Amino acid sequence: MPTPGQLWRHVVLGTLNSWLPGDPRGWRSRGHRKHSSGDYKRRPPEGEHDDIHRNSKRISGKPIVIPRPCRPVIGTKFIDKLAQYEQQLLCVSVGGMHVHLLVELPADLRETKRIIGQCKSAASHAVRDRLPGRVWGRDGGFDRVNDRAHQRNVYGYILKHAAEGAWVWSFREGVITPW
Repeated sequence: MPTPGQLWRHVVLGTLNSWLPGDPRGWRSRGHRKHSSGDYKRRPPEGEHDDIHRNSKRISGKPIVIPRPCRPVIGTKFIDKLAQYEQQLLCVSVGGMHVHLLVELPADLRETKRIIGQCKSAASHAVRDRLPGRVWGRDGGFDRVNDRAHQRNVYGYILKHAAEGAWVWSFREGVITPW
């Protein structure tokens, strides 16, 4: 059960330019004004928004990829910053283009976004020598964890990212990384 005034959330943060409008994995614009007919699980028809994706790639630049040596630094900064804010973290994974967190955060979404913004800032400053400039895409996903079974599923899902080369930490096992 979450602490009063708090919610368990599955937070997903992407790096800059890692998921652009028109992406063949599915996408939606702010406010869902434009979107594909599919998502990352059920892909939209091939070529549905190729023109939008080509234009997005042309004007956006290359996607930021977090090098392997930077992943533990970024993960540790998230762990430390969330501890400073006294937020309970169960696990985190840092992959090449995204971060997943299972964390108890304020029910107020604005406050949640402020705290996660501080974590993103601390992490990007810590790797500035390797990744100068902007690292993170705007916003992120802040999905509410509905119940204990959902929490267990998210926990397992995040830990599985270790097999894909992500740096992974959990409150039980510590660092779980195959490298």
